[in-house]
Amino acid sequence: MRRPSLEEFVLLMKRGPTISYPKDISAMLMMMDVSNGDCVLESGSGSGAMTLLLSRTVGSSGHVSSFELRPDHHCNAKRNYQRWRNAWEVAREKEWPNNVDFINKDVSSAIDDIRGKMFDAIALDMLNPQLALPVTYMHLKQGGVCAVYLANITQVVDLLEGIRSSQLSLSCEKILEVIHRNWLVTPALRKDGSRVPRVEPQSDVHDGVESEEGRDTTVLEDDGEEEDTKAFCTMPYIARPHHEQVSHTAFLVKLRKFRPAPLYSTPHNSENNN
Repeated sequence: MRRPSLEEFVLLMKRGPTISYPKDISAMLMMMDVSNGDCVLESGSGSGAMTLLLSRTVGSSGHVSSFELRPDHHCNAKRNYQRWRNAWEVAREKEWPNNVDFINKDVSSAIDDIRGKMFDAIALDMLNPQLALPVTYMHLKQGGVCAVYLANITQVVDLLEGIRSSQLSLSCEKILEVIHRNWLVTPALRKDGSRVPRVEPQSDVHDGVESEEGRDTTVLEDDGEEEDTKAFCTMPYIARPHHEQVSHTAFLVKLRKFRPAPLYSTPHNSENNN
C-alpha cells in the first residue's frame, strides 16, 4: 500500500471534463520552458491536471493564475488541487506550495484581473483559444511561449486563422501529437498456468523434435505468483505492443511572441512622398 504519484493521481482523480494526459502536459511544459520562479497564466482549469503540474514546476517562488469559465469545473479543479496538497503533506511531512489562484471567469473578459501583470508563459486549454489570445498575449513576455491544447485539427486551423486575421505578433513554431506505445514484456505461460520451456537446438534432430503438445501451446501473461528460479535465458518471453493503447488525445500548438520588425522608409519611397 502506498500513496499515488502525481501522475497516478492526475489519471485517477475525480474529473468533470476530459483531463489533459501527463504525456501531453509534459510536452507543453517543455514547449513553454517553465521553471522554478516563473509566473504562468492558464485558461481552462478543467479538472486541475495541468494546474497541478504547473504548480510543481514553478515552485514556491513562482505563481499560476488559473481561469475557468464553468463554475462546476472551477470547483472541481480547486478540490483536486487541495486533495493533492493534503496527501502530499501527509506523505512527505512538508507543505506543497500554495502558489495557484483559481479564478472563475472567462479569461477573455478578465482584463482587470491581469492588468499590470506579465507572464513567462501561457497555457490555453479551451474550445476557442483564438478569442482569448488578443487579450492574453499582451501580457506574455517578449519571446515567451503560449502552448495551446486542442482536440481537433480543425480547431488548430481556426486558431492560426484567428492569429492571422487579428495580426497578432505570434509565430507558430510547432504543431504536434504525443504518441506513447505501451508494450507487454512478460514470461510466457500455458493455459494451465505452467511455464513454457525455451526450445533449444539439439545436435540430434530426433532428440530435439518438439512435441505436438508443446507446439500447440497458447502462451498467457505471467501472474507473478510462481517464483522464477531457472537459469538466465531459459525462459521464453512475450514481447509485443499491449492490446490496450491510448490513441489520439490532443494536438499541441507552440506559439511564440515576437517583436515585429519596424517599418523603415526607403530613399525611393521618401522621394515619392515628397
